[in-house]
Amino acid sequence: MQDIVIGVDVGTGSARAGAFSPQGALLGQAVRAIRAWRPAPDFAQQSSADIWAAVCAAVRGAVEGLGPVRVLGLGFDATCSLVLLDAAGNPVSVSPDGAAEQDVVLWMDHRAAAEAEEINAGGHEVLRYVGGRISLEMQAPKLLWLKRHLPQSWARAAHFLDLPDFLTFRATGRLSRSLCSTVCKWTYLGHEGRWDGAFFRAIGLGDLVAEGFRRIGTEILPPGQRLGTLSAEAAAEMGLAPGIPVGASAIDAHAGGLGVIGAALGGVAPDAAALGRRVALVGGTSSCHMAVSPEVRFVPGVWGPYHSAMVPGLWLSEGGQSATGALIDHVITTHAAHPALAEAARQAGETIYQALNREVARLAAGLPFPALLTEGLHVMPDFHGNRSPRADASLRGMISGLRLSAGVEDLALLYLATVQAVAYGTRHIIETMNESGYTIDTVMACGGGTKNPVFLREHADATGCALVLPREPEAILLGAAMLGAVAGGVQPDLPAAMAAMSAAGSVIQPGDAAVRRYHEAKYAVFRRMHADQMAYRELMLSY
Repeated sequence: MQDIVIGVDVGTGSARAGAFSPQGALLGQAVRAIRAWRPAPDFAQQSSADIWAAVCAAVRGAVEGLGPVRVLGLGFDATCSLVLLDAAGNPVSVSPDGAAEQDVVLWMDHRAAAEAEEINAGGHEVLRYVGGRISLEMQAPKLLWLKRHLPQSWARAAHFLDLPDFLTFRATGRLSRSLCSTVCKWTYLGHEGRWDGAFFRAIGLGDLVAEGFRRIGTEILPPGQRLGTLSAEAAAEMGLAPGIPVGASAIDAHAGGLGVIGAALGGVAPDAAALGRRVALVGGTSSCHMAVSPEVRFVPGVWGPYHSAMVPGLWLSEGGQSATGALIDHVITTHAAHPALAEAARQAGETIYQALNREVARLAAGLPFPALLTEGLHVMPDFHGNRSPRADASLRGMISGLRLSAGVEDLALLYLATVQAVAYGTRHIIETMNESGYTIDTVMACGGGTKNPVFLREHADATGCALVLPREPEAILLGAAMLGAVAGGVQPDLPAAMAAMSAAGSVIQPGDAAVRRYHEAKYAVFRRMHADQMAYRELMLSY
């Protein structure tokens, strides 16, 4: 019988499960799609029942064909979406149209913009630990919106759960919350082990305090700590045996951070100084940039510092971009040349990205390096606002240098310029972190974007950092499996799991001096475009 640990990752569009050996080798995986609804602009909703069904199907698929297995531990990660359940564990609608099954406010939902601004205007002390400003993607603004706009749902809800904690609840029946989610998204003060009641009263959520915080969590556990065991009901749904240890969960990006940031380079495991030179880039629909340090570091516009939210005993700084994969997809799919190119790619048995990368290579033939193609084409990537380091959800995208044509060549150039813009956003975050005490020169990358060689090349060149890929490409699933390994006693703690189960793969070095000079100029345009947008706003105030 084969010993395995299972990691489950719930992203924006799918649930995935991976079966790993105790040493971190991926043995089997499966993915199942999940639905999303958009009942109004800036609204994005999901169904926890739909998500759980996809999780169970993915777990069954991951172990199918492995033969007899003994599951030693189970770990979960997910997007930081908000789930509402009643006292019986049934869904409570978060939808303005009352759709009963839609009980999840997706992380990228921006309905609570006014509430976030109102909270930030209060200058609360707790905001120091979320980068100085609360994001409308965090839970306090969303809770306040729900109380104001859906009072019946607010009153009926017995449990407000981060999606990763909902998964462990469905798996075990335990309502314990993860330190990762509560610290990073709910303003729990992990370094002090408490909620700030004064903050909740000041923003109009004093009833949560009066209830003793029972609806948002009274038992907070560090990621990976054994939370409970798989219930008979959940085991039957997953096709597993009951009683499997389940670890406290993590946010998906943080699971990716666990999967890559502790990997040995050149056979040498990182010490504290080496960790300070690394950032984990977890790229998907959005991107997160995770850096850790023994000292508390307040980085303007970067979420945190969060104590022990990812690596035990270390402070976490979390930069982020609200739309990266989603932005690139949007630019491609809304272009006039997309339908024809997508059909040609389908007939050729390749993805649209492979087709575009091939077109970029064709156009760049004879050039010293491909990035030169966008010398006159520039993108400001904040189509969905800026998460870090400007922390301004009101920013919008800009494109400069469009021609009076819309063929495949134009799409390829715009695609390349958009990828570069995303890379400049990462550079801006790294520079801001380094100004606050980090010395980052190495990007440990994982996630969907890292399957794209153009994305990788442009990030290395734009940031000037070495870009390290993990031995195991499914590093987010691996991070979730690490949580299960710790819960099941396969590893004594997360640092040990990181050392034993992760390893570095290939390394992409940044380009030469000519490449650096080019990207310096493009990056200056990137910074100037923000200043220009601010200038446009000032001009429009005069009408």
